[in-house]
Amino acid sequence: VEFLYCDLASMKSIRQFVQQFRAKDCPLHVLVNNAGVMLVPERKTEDGFEEHFGLNYLGHFLLTNLLLDTLKQSGTHSHNARIITVSSATHYVGKLHLNDLQSRCSYSPHGAYAQSKLALVLFTYRLQHLLTANGSHVTANVVDPGVVNTELYKHVFWVVKVVKWMTAWLFFKTPEEGASTTIYAAVSPEMEGAGGCYLYNEERTKSADVAYDEELQRRLWTESCKMVGIFDEAS
Repeated sequence: VEFLYCDLASMKSIRQFVQQFRAKDCPLHVLVNNAGVMLVPERKTEDGFEEHFGLNYLGHFLLTNLLLDTLKQSGTHSHNARIITVSSATHYVGKLHLNDLQSRCSYSPHGAYAQSKLALVLFTYRLQHLLTANGSHVTANVVDPGVVNTELYKHVFWVVKVVKWMTAWLFFKTPEEGASTTIYAAVSPEMEGAGGCYLYNEERTKSADVAYDEELQRRLWTESCKMVGIFDEAS
């Protein structure tokens, strides 16, 4: 295991990380987009993005795009490179506000978090469409890890924290259990060549209906390219 620093809330840090990684001239067979914050108070990343959207979504969007060439070079017909993005069941209640992706009009921690997780599903489906169209040996899937007992809940109300403390052993997954579907997506032979899937408990399931809106996927992708400053090849 080798550690390379990357702050997903900083576009500069992401670009520096990619430069460091490329300098090693290593193949890249699996990319897991797993960083995230939840229900944080209204605040911005160093680039001025609302934190949920900037870190949970845009950070991974930029990182993935900057590593795509390496992933394409690493995948083969029999062993595709794999991109796994961790979303959440919260995406089912999320709404994508294309005219206000930064939640400037009215900020809600729950709404901003849900929007970022819906954006990750839309991104994954659009990415798989583009990979297929280019004939790339890379697959992209999105995972719902379930309700996992981690520090992600540190910004919830104290009442919820007490309930979590009392019931976590019964209703929450351990971090190891929460990681199982991500690991399944990353290494399972059953997922070889399979892309554009939403996975929960190591099974393919249906995501929110709005996530299958191809026009919404395309518009989000185009807007995301503008926000992070990369060329939209799909256009």
